[in-house]
Amino acid sequence: MAAKQLAIGPLAFLNGSAGAGLTQRANRLGFDDITISPRVLRDLRGGGTAIQLLNQSLKSPMLVAPIAYQTLFAPQGECATAMAAAAQGAGMVLSCQSATHMAKVQQAGEGNATWFQMYWQAAGRAATLKLADTAAATGFSALVLTVDAPVNGVRDAEITAAFRLPPDVTAVNLMNAPQPEFAPLKSGESLLFDRVASCLPNWDDVAWLCHNAPLPVIVKGVQSPADAALAVTAGVRAVIVSNHGGRVLDGVPAAIAALPAVVDEVQGAVPVLMDSGIRRGSDIFKALALGASAVLIGRPVMWGLVVNGAQGASHVLRMLRDELEVTMVLAGCRSIADITRDCVHLKR
Repeated sequence: MAAKQLAIGPLAFLNGSAGAGLTQRANRLGFDDITISPRVLRDLRGGGTAIQLLNQSLKSPMLVAPIAYQTLFAPQGECATAMAAAAQGAGMVLSCQSATHMAKVQQAGEGNATWFQMYWQAAGRAATLKLADTAAATGFSALVLTVDAPVNGVRDAEITAAFRLPPDVTAVNLMNAPQPEFAPLKSGESLLFDRVASCLPNWDDVAWLCHNAPLPVIVKGVQSPADAALAVTAGVRAVIVSNHGGRVLDGVPAAIAALPAVVDEVQGAVPVLMDSGIRRGSDIFKALALGASAVLIGRPVMWGLVVNGAQGASHVLRMLRDELEVTMVLAGCRSIADITRDCVHLKR
C-alpha cells in the first residue's frame, strides 16, 4: 500500500538498497534460515514482553530505528512516528537528519523519543560535542553514534529515480553545523581518500566522545566481533549490530547472521541490539534468542506512516508486538528472559 502511495523518488529513498541489493535480500533470508524450537505445556501465566533497557522501561523489546527526512512519507513526519512509539510503549531513535526540530518531536512523543542518533560531524570533535549537548538539553537520554556509513552507499534505485530532497525537506537540526572547506583536488587525487578521509572518526574519537558526552553513547553499525570489542573498550554503553538495512555496503552478511558472534565477543559487558530485515514478530523472537536485548524496526514503521500517519505507524508496532506474544506463547516462553539460544536452530 505504501508503494502505491509514494512517488518514485521517496519510494526509492525508503525501499532502495546499495548495489545489487544482495545484502538487503540476505537480511531477509538470514531470518528464514533460523527455525524455532518450541517447548510445550509450560506455565505461561503472568508473562509479557516488557523489558528494561538502559534505565528505560519498554512494553516490548522494540525501538523505531533512526530514519531521515520522514516528512517525505507523511506531513507530520517524525512527530507522527513519535506519537506512534509513545502509544505502543516502544522506544524511538530520532535521526539527526530529521526534517523536524528535535524539540517538536520530543513534545509530540511526550518525551518518548529518548535516543538521538548522530553521525560524527565533519568539522570535528567540538562540532560533534555541540550536537550531543543540544540533544541532552532537549531531553534525550542517550546518543546513538552511527559508524557504518562514513559515506553513502551506491544506491541504484535513487540514481535511477534521480531522487533529490524537495526544497522544503532539510536536516533542520544540522542547519548551523560548521562544514569543512576542502582545497581543490589536484590531478590524481581522490575526493574520498585525499579529502573526506581526513574528517572521518576513529576509535580514539569514539572513546573521547564516550568520556566527554553528556549522555551515554551507543555505537550503531557494528558487524565484526573485533569492532564490538573495540567499542566496549572505548566505553560505549551498548552496541547495535546493523548493516544499515542493506543501504551502505552491498555484499556483507545478514545482520542476524553477524549477531551471535558479536554477542559472544561482548559477553554481557553491554547490551547488544540489532536491526536490518525484521518484518515479523517471529523475527524479533529469533533475534532475541540469538542474544539481542532489543531490536530496531525501520522500513515497516515508515510503510505504516505512509499509509495512515501516526495511526498507521502505531498499527505496525502493535502488530509486531502481538506477533511476538503469539510466538512466545507457542514457543513456551513466558518472558523475554526465557528466550534463549536453545529456542532456535540454525539451518546452515
